[in-house]
Amino acid sequence: MNLVYGGYVTFGQKLGILMLDTKFPRPVGDMGNAETWPFPVRYKVVKSASVHRVVKEGDKALIPLFIEAARELENEGVKALTTNCGFLSLFQREIQSEINIPFYSSNLMQIPLVYSIIGQKGKIGVLTASKATLTEEHFETIGVKGIPMVMEGMDDMEEFTKTIINGEEVMDLDKMREEVVNQAKLFVTNHEDVRAIVLECTNLTPYKDAIQKETGLPVFDIVSMLTHIHSCIV
Repeated sequence: MNLVYGGYVTFGQKLGILMLDTKFPRPVGDMGNAETWPFPVRYKVVKSASVHRVVKEGDKALIPLFIEAARELENEGVKALTTNCGFLSLFQREIQSEINIPFYSSNLMQIPLVYSIIGQKGKIGVLTASKATLTEEHFETIGVKGIPMVMEGMDDMEEFTKTIINGEEVMDLDKMREEVVNQAKLFVTNHEDVRAIVLECTNLTPYKDAIQKETGLPVFDIVSMLTHIHSCIV
């Protein structure tokens, strides 16, 4: 006897992704591009969750909307849940408490693992969408404490600000790559003791290989982490 069970409309999408409400381009490598993944994923847009409300304002009035979307994805059969913005670490506890599946709000959650991997020596470099608004609370809510870190941000980068922050729907991919790599190179130039880079911003993952090549440092992004998590739930 070989029994299979229903209960859902569609099947095979084990990873659910809560998406901010945006329309800027997402090249392959960005987690919002389905071609990035070697397996099916299920998306859910959280209406009204703009980049400004999440990244610039840390607007906790959005938490009920994220919880509602998270529950919907769980009810649709996903076995693990994530988001497409590292700043949502701020909401980790509230969302996790309302669902019964693993929840990975932010790539910042990798920092303790990365620090162990590099032998607890030197510092972790965090490349973020907004250095100006990434606060201690974003780290503390996911248990990142006492780890030596330095940050560089995409603040005031022209192409990044125009598209990712302000939402313009046309992107100069070459210019974006140049901006991201130049900011990443500051870790090597300004911080000789940085031994690894963690990408807070999920929109930086298409440029991971370029960052590795130009800095010579290991780079930890959300796509590689979630690929590992997916392997643990299927």
